[in-house]
Amino acid sequence: MNLSTMLAERNADGKPIRVGLIGAGKFGSMVLAQARKIEGYHIVAVADLDVGKVRKSLARTGWEDGEYAATSFGDAMDSGRTFVTDDAGALCAYDGIECIIEATGHPLAGVRHALQAIDAGKHLVMVNVEADVMCGPILAQKAREKGVVYSMAYGDQPAFCCELVDWVRSCGFELVSAGKGMNFRPPYRYSTPDTVWGYFGWSEEFVAQGDFNPKMYNSFTDGTKAAIEMAAIANGTGLDCPDDGLAFYPAGLQDLAQVFKPESNGGRLPKAGLTDIAASREPDGRVVLNNIQYGMFVTFRAPDEYTRGCFEQYGLLTDDSGWYGSMWRPFHLIGLETSVSVLSAVLRGEPTGSSKEYRGDAVATAKSDLKAGDWLDGEGGFATWAKAVPATLSTRINALPIGLAHKVKLKRDVPRDQIVTLDDVDLVDDLDVVSVRQEQVQTMGPKASVAA
Repeated sequence: MNLSTMLAERNADGKPIRVGLIGAGKFGSMVLAQARKIEGYHIVAVADLDVGKVRKSLARTGWEDGEYAATSFGDAMDSGRTFVTDDAGALCAYDGIECIIEATGHPLAGVRHALQAIDAGKHLVMVNVEADVMCGPILAQKAREKGVVYSMAYGDQPAFCCELVDWVRSCGFELVSAGKGMNFRPPYRYSTPDTVWGYFGWSEEFVAQGDFNPKMYNSFTDGTKAAIEMAAIANGTGLDCPDDGLAFYPAGLQDLAQVFKPESNGGRLPKAGLTDIAASREPDGRVVLNNIQYGMFVTFRAPDEYTRGCFEQYGLLTDDSGWYGSMWRPFHLIGLETSVSVLSAVLRGEPTGSSKEYRGDAVATAKSDLKAGDWLDGEGGFATWAKAVPATLSTRINALPIGLAHKVKLKRDVPRDQIVTLDDVDLVDDLDVVSVRQEQVQTMGPKASVAA
């Protein structure tokens, strides 16, 4: 790693890296917390529909009033301060900014901002995995055609899984699986914004004291976020989602290589080459020993007896046979680490993970028996959870991506645990994003690959 050295050399030449941030929520706040501590790393502007929230985030993360007192983009460039605005489009278009960080968490807005940034010739760090899993492959292709970088965000699980997969392949091992840890039990699947705090063990009084978004927390609890991230990892690595969705196998560090290998060799995976989750709880609620709730992992196989012997000699955690090993990262610090993606994009022209193929999808699935006329309420809501499935399945059945399942009305009944299809809903809004998604399906989906 020499990004800091490259940055220092560029800054010494009077050319700091100039960045635009869209979204001042938790992730954006963590980006801001570190940005002012990196010499030569200038947040030119922060855009959010709620500019008051931006200023609160800046103050909360230690910024002095004068540091974000710029009155325009140009003033920010000249003074080295930061401009606060509600106009993300203007931020994307401004010539002085080299790289955009999209951290809204809103899938529709994320796709629109990505297109604006790419069209303006900006590198893009897509924190917004919700947008990435819906349209990331086509957005990355458009970025390549424009000569800019479209990158996953270092600090988040998909980018780290891509990094671990790259390590496996660079070492010449046989990649078997990749995934992340997560606190999950089967009953969590049907959690709603009204019941979610019980799964965290939080009282109403505790929740009332904080700024907690029940839908966001529920998307983690019901497995939706896991589906989104595992499908994104599939698109970034060439792995696949399981045919029937994620299994959430309980596993600690000592079990990863044993559990996340094919059933044919004594593991629990239907086959090699899949993404899945290492649950930190057993189905009965017991906490898994040495769980990796906040981490990411890969499993891999030795290609020959000599390498298998080296696994043993150098203390690698392996399965019972010694042929399969595991590697992991125990934590992720999300926005505190995202500057690595910006530096890599601007200084090296390389993404820290990117959706290179269209292989996986996170699709809306009914939480209960839904009726015609019901409204879907998106990620972490009352109506649906997201299921990670191969793109071969989602495109065959015309599945509705979870990113398009917000404020959408059902045209017919959908029973519990059935995937919602585009034929089940009436899509009348956000047709610009629907068009981008359709372009991805038609030009990069399984049928397009067969035709080619």
